[in-house]
Amino acid sequence: MMQPLTGSFVALITPMFPDGTIDYDSLNSLIDWHVSSGTSGIVAVGTTGESATLLIEEHIKVIENTVNYVNGRIPVIAGSGSNSTAQAIETTIESKKVGADYALLVTPYYNKPTQKGLIEHYLKIADTVDIPQILYNVPSRTACDLKSETVSRLSEHPNIIGIKEAFADSSRLNQLYSLAEKIKHQKKFYVFSGDDLTFNSHMSNGGDGVISVAANILPAEISEICSLNLNNKCSEAKKLNKKFSLFYELLFIESNPIPVKWMLERMGKIKSGIRLPMVALSKKYHERVLNEMINLKLL
Repeated sequence: MMQPLTGSFVALITPMFPDGTIDYDSLNSLIDWHVSSGTSGIVAVGTTGESATLLIEEHIKVIENTVNYVNGRIPVIAGSGSNSTAQAIETTIESKKVGADYALLVTPYYNKPTQKGLIEHYLKIADTVDIPQILYNVPSRTACDLKSETVSRLSEHPNIIGIKEAFADSSRLNQLYSLAEKIKHQKKFYVFSGDDLTFNSHMSNGGDGVISVAANILPAEISEICSLNLNNKCSEAKKLNKKFSLFYELLFIESNPIPVKWMLERMGKIKSGIRLPMVALSKKYHERVLNEMINLKLL
């Protein structure tokens, strides 16, 4: 039975030792923290989990470890997308084998496919691997935009059950909400925000949840904002969310996951490891970030 996909889903970082090897003990500690803080589910090895620089074997091992350690407590969504359709299929097959509940499939980056190419890419994966799949559109990173009409076509496939939309445009989101409403008698089609700065307004307008970088640092708070919105307490959610507006900006002061990993290290949750070509947060930002962390009582 598929668990409902609503609320706060953390785009979990992949903890590493200073030499870049993966720190599974810290990963397990983070998982326990998220489960106890009310996080609705975990995205393993998405963008924030440094999918771009993990070797394929490591990628699958992190997903497998996450699935095994979560042990059914909350859903695990495997980041298994690629700009190679064949690689995305292989990673999605392996993610299913190790027990992931869902797959999150980013649009093919760098090679800039047409909308027809995107349809064929996603349908090929959905036809090949029988696992519930979530589309992921993040044009700022991929140089590729998954248009609403393309999403509408893809939503007809039984294995495609939702989208993470990180293009924070209200007209785009409204088109996706309309699509979900239009097909609700046939299937539930989930619409998630992929943008921490605007996720609260997304949820107050009918979104199902957020796949969040901020939840790495504020698991209970992001979960609470989601819960308030899902219970139609939107003014309370807006008030709580406003507290974190500067924090959300600081999360992206340099490329994700540089700031979030630096913050988690300062909180004593992880070691300092990050994979090249990513490097640690520039010293010029340390004071600003620390001041806001102290302000929010994170330190």
